[in-house]
Amino acid sequence: MTHDRTDEPENVVLREVWRDVLRRDPHQAFFHADVRAMLRSIGPVLTEHPEYTDVVGRLCEPERIIAFRVPWTDDAGHVRVNRGFRVQFNSALGPYKGGLRFAPTVDLDVLKFLGFEQVFKNALTGQDIGGGKGGADVDPKTLSPAELMRFCQSFATELASHVGAAVDVPAGDMGVGSREVGWIYGQYQRLIGYHEPGAFTGKPAVLGGSALRPEATGYGTVYFTQRMLAEQSRDLDGARVIVSGSGNVALHAMDKVIASGGTVVGCSDSRGSVAEPDGVDVDLLREVKGQGGSVADYAGKRSNAQTSEGSAFTQECDVALPCATQNEIGPEVARALVGNGCWAVAEGANGPVTPEAREILREGGVAFGPGKAANAGGVGVSALEMQQAAGRERWSAEEVDERLATIMSEAYDRARDAAERYHGDPTDLENGANAAGFLRVAEAMTALGVV
Repeated sequence: MTHDRTDEPENVVLREVWRDVLRRDPHQAFFHADVRAMLRSIGPVLTEHPEYTDVVGRLCEPERIIAFRVPWTDDAGHVRVNRGFRVQFNSALGPYKGGLRFAPTVDLDVLKFLGFEQVFKNALTGQDIGGGKGGADVDPKTLSPAELMRFCQSFATELASHVGAAVDVPAGDMGVGSREVGWIYGQYQRLIGYHEPGAFTGKPAVLGGSALRPEATGYGTVYFTQRMLAEQSRDLDGARVIVSGSGNVALHAMDKVIASGGTVVGCSDSRGSVAEPDGVDVDLLREVKGQGGSVADYAGKRSNAQTSEGSAFTQECDVALPCATQNEIGPEVARALVGNGCWAVAEGANGPVTPEAREILREGGVAFGPGKAANAGGVGVSALEMQQAAGRERWSAEEVDERLATIMSEAYDRARDAAERYHGDPTDLENGANAAGFLRVAEAMTALGVV
């Protein structure tokens, strides 16, 4: 991959860090894009805080990368092998915290990008947790439940010596739900020989999982969106909303949109998209998806739903919530959103809007909520689960929801205030989130010395 001079930050120190990143890992395009965005955001911060200059190079290099093989036996008795990873990126604020992703696309580039993003996302929540990410290059959709349990147990066997409540606390992510976390945690507990509920979050409720953890990312994205709209003197009541994806994050975001008075007029999955001007029936969609169906199968049960192989975001909407996967909104779709008068886009997934698309949205006057702030609700409630585990407590769904709303509101405030202070624009939440997250991590790293 080549880079021209326009990729480089203006600051001399940041430019040298950028060149080091390219030299060490020349083919990691996802990671490069996230580092470049961060370096461009923090130049004004370093002008005010030159004492943080020497942490930048360390911050762009993971503290530890663990790669391992995951051997397992399929239902036919054949031994199969996958690759597992855990990227422990930064622990200045607390134990590493971040999900485990099972998907064929998982590799070191993707996990370094996600882990780097997680460092600043976690800092924005205001809680004392570091950042990391992990997973394996397996497609859980192709495995039977018995195969998936054996895979999780094999994965956990290698992971066990690298995690723990005071070290690294994984959770679920794409392809890893509470069931899979339970299986991984069960094998971990078997290996260490004692009960440590704080070592994993996103567990089933019976194993100490927090109320609202499955809903947290989707709910949190909507709470963040509501703060964005309030800056425009708007709200979700009566708004037309499109939500991509039809997994946990997307479905719960739809629930919260509807509860807030909005109408979900479109949705999608990996096999296509649906437009439904009168409103998506989320309960029916959840039922269809739970039976292994697609949004097209859902549309077949609805008289006013129209299917398409293209993006859901090309139809008219007021708010767009991309909750599927990275890079799903490119320049063409961004232009459609601008042309259709969209008010706001908030990332419920990690990196669903490409850098080029983000620029088009900005120039078109569309408010943009970056994932490291807008989808921080999941890790926010994971940290609440850690607190509950440490105190052997169980909090009600109402109490967790109230705390989640506060976490998201404060994350918005941090991003907005930093955007105004360092970039002169309170609506520039992407640069603001980067600056605010960097400030908190850099302060902690400086206090720890050169480690």
